[in-house]
Parts: sequence; structure tokens; C-alpha cells
Amino acid sequence: MFLAADIVVQVVMVGLLLASVLTWTVWLAKTVELTAARRRVRADLEVLEDSATLDAALARLVPQDGAVTALARAAAVEIDASGELAAAGIKERILSRLERIEAAASRRIARGTGILATIGSTAPFVGLFGTVWGIMNSFIGISKAQTTNLAVVAPGIAEALLATALGLVAAIPAVMIYNAFARQITGYRGLVGDAAAAVLRLAGRDLDRHAAGRPRVARTAAE
Repeated sequence: MFLAADIVVQVVMVGLLLASVLTWTVWLAKTVELTAARRRVRADLEVLEDSATLDAALARLVPQDGAVTALARAAAVEIDASGELAAAGIKERILSRLERIEAAASRRIARGTGILATIGSTAPFVGLFGTVWGIMNSFIGISKAQTTNLAVVAPGIAEALLATALGLVAAIPAVMIYNAFARQITGYRGLVGDAAAAVLRLAGRDLDRHAAGRPRVARTAAE
């Protein structure tokens, strides 16, 4: 049916097949990325919760590279840059930095999922275009042959239905995978938000200790 189809319908079919391949490629790549990212954030969040100070957390996070490390470093940089300024103002500036890092992490983890939404919304219409073109060819064949014999009509209808089927094959998995990723990305954003809150708590404790004249003491492994 593909070889006998009109060139326009062939292009539509090839495009839909490529879209389907792209969908599953994105699924595989983003599944690996999201799984690794969520695992790292959970591990880093445990480090934050187990640390008494921001310095202690940074000492364990520095060898790594990720959203939580960026959050902790941003808080430490703001504290150092603020010097002896009021603690309340420092907390606000830390929060501002953390919010921007959270937003950047959200954008980064969501990259690549937009193509799934595009495929899911456009593939049925592309398939419909191939269907309309195939049916139009069938009517042209009827006009040229001056007969409604099934042998004349069937090839065009068959290629039209095949284009429709390929459109659905490309669109349905794309929509389902996009929705699944949307839920996982929301969960990831929640974890990053929890990490940001933990960093802010550590920074607040350090600032309060400094205001009270007590040094920041890192929690030792024995503790």
C-alpha cells in the first residue's frame, strides 16, 4: 500500500513514522534523565536534613553537581556577599536566588517534552490530511476509469485509512507519555522545592547563630 500510494501520502506516512520513532526516543531519554534526577535530589535532600549547618551540607554536596548543590552554593554565596547586613534582608535575597534556581531546574528537566505535546496534537490532523488526499485520489481514479468498481476505489481508500492509522499510532503514545512525564516533572519540582526550603532553613540557622555570636559548627560523622 505504501509503494502504491501517492507521493503526498507517502510523505505523510514517513513523517508520522518518524514522529513515532521520535516519541519513543524522547520517552527513553527522559525516563533515564528523570529517574537519575529524582534519585539525586532525594539523596541530596537527605544530606541537607542530616546536616546541622550549611557548611556541613556543602562539604558533602560539593563533589556532586546538581540542583541541590546549586541551591546550597547560592545560599552560601549570598551570605558571604551580604557580610554584616541584617539577617532578614539576607534571607529575602537567598530566597530570591533559590527561586531562580528552582525555575531553571524546572525548565531544564522539562526540555524535550514539548515535542511530545506537538506530536500528540498535530499527528491526527496530519494523518487526516493523508486520508483526505487518498480519498481524493480515489475519486480521481473513479473519474478516469468511469466506473465505481471496487478494484478502482479500494487502493486509494486503503492508503487513506493507513494514513489515519499511522496518525493515531503516533499521537496516542505521545499524549500518554507527555501526561506521564508531566506528573513526574511535577514530583521532581516538589522535591527541588523541598530542598530549597531545607537550604533556607540551614541558612537561617547559620544567620541566627552568627547574630547570637556563636560560630557555625559542622556536624561530624560521629554525630
